[in-house]
Amino acid sequence: MKAFERGGYHVRLATSEADISAAKALRHRAFFGRSGIDEDAFDASCEHVLINNNEGRLLGCFRIMSLPSGQALSQSYSAQFYDLGQLAGFEGKMLEMGRFCLEPEEAEPDVLRIAWAALTRFVDEQDIKMLFGCASFSGVNGVPYQDSFALLKARHLAPECWRPRQRARDVFDFGAEFQGEADLKRGIVQMPPLLRSYLAMGGWVSDHAVIDREMGTMHVFTGLEVRAIPAARKRLLRALAA
Repeated sequence: MKAFERGGYHVRLATSEADISAAKALRHRAFFGRSGIDEDAFDASCEHVLINNNEGRLLGCFRIMSLPSGQALSQSYSAQFYDLGQLAGFEGKMLEMGRFCLEPEEAEPDVLRIAWAALTRFVDEQDIKMLFGCASFSGVNGVPYQDSFALLKARHLAPECWRPRQRARDVFDFGAEFQGEADLKRGIVQMPPLLRSYLAMGGWVSDHAVIDREMGTMHVFTGLEVRAIPAARKRLLRALAA
């Protein structure tokens, strides 16, 4: 992906260790609320996307990993937490997006739109057929998010042919854990913005959240087949990415 500018933001791939270190530092501030470096073994296998403002301040970042097909899913970050055997038969190219975060002191909502513009470029340039990753809810207690999980279960579960199975031991099962009538409006509001974006484009999710006590979050596997994105939304994304 070539660097591009849009709406006062500059988007490019990391090209040096200094770039990657800056992304890891932003991730730690965003995820843990303090200075440090967030890193894992998957960083070396990914490309890192940086979103800066006109003054050069890093406001957002994420990493991506390209896979030739579902047969390569065992290499992905998500495969640590989910049994992705159902997706192994997916024949098209796949792109995993992870570690998306915003500068906590300047969490500008437009950065998410710019991130999707960058993803659109990758999708078109590499002929990607499916986007996937783990959308994260803050905290390790699923009870406050029961309305969100009930909404996901009712309307947005993955097709049975692709649905991730449980692999982790520490999970919050959407079906078994929720009781009572859901407040759908509250459920939408509580969802992470990145997850709402996936769903608005036809994305789907796993039927459970994985509790990650080290990160202090709950991961929900999210997939999006590119062919399912509404034509009008594709035009808007491509215009933004142009």
